[in-house]
Amino acid sequence: LNAALCRAPRQRVRFLPAPAHGDGETTRLVAVNVPVLADHPLVRGPQFRRLKIGVGHQLDMKASGVLVLGIGHGNKLLTDLYNCHLIKVYTVGGLFGKATDDFSDTGKLVEKTTFDHITREKLERILAVIQGTNHKALLMHSNIDMKTQEAYELAVKGLIRPMGRSPPIITAIRCLQLVLPEFQLEIHCLHETQQYLRKIVHEIGLELKSSAVCTQVRRVRDGVFTLDDALLRSQWNLQNIQNAILDCRLKVKRELEKTLG
Repeated sequence: LNAALCRAPRQRVRFLPAPAHGDGETTRLVAVNVPVLADHPLVRGPQFRRLKIGVGHQLDMKASGVLVLGIGHGNKLLTDLYNCHLIKVYTVGGLFGKATDDFSDTGKLVEKTTFDHITREKLERILAVIQGTNHKALLMHSNIDMKTQEAYELAVKGLIRPMGRSPPIITAIRCLQLVLPEFQLEIHCLHETQQYLRKIVHEIGLELKSSAVCTQVRRVRDGVFTLDDALLRSQWNLQNIQNAILDCRLKVKRELEKTLG
């Protein structure tokens, strides 16, 4: 913002002495426009020295992907989006055959196990159990009678979700790829942390009578924001940020109207 073009300094009328043209001529005053020194960049300093910037759903140091920021009025919109309890989507990588103290592949090694007996069918069976268990928790924390017309209408709109605090809930989980010992999952969830997702990978390994560590956690969607809306660090400039705000404004407005009315 400070590198952008700023308005020209204001002008002020001042009466300055004009040079005399002859020995007998008295000094006279002439009205001239001069810039106001208080507007000069070297006097006033940077125009923007403080911007209020808020962070949406945070990412820890070992995770990557979509991170939503709010600037100015956007901080209030961040709060409104938080109250919508929108679903976030991650791609999570895993590695069978070892366990660590923090469930990640960079942690301290605790044990090594075999994994040759694992098949995609067995993995998907475990994922189905996880999704079914979490679906029951979703309905319980949504406080909705599933036999009512209201529940039907909310289900059609995809709005059945806890509208208050709840434990982490996985709304959908599926296997994207399995090439032993590596695998990749797609997880749709609410109220999660990235460490919770790493623990899920660890528990999947245990259920398959093996062990597993998480190799990657990448958020590909945060509510209405996707990777297509995100800016790489090399794209952080004023014009791209302005365009991103304008492009997402309508999507945010529609989601708030649909969820919060």
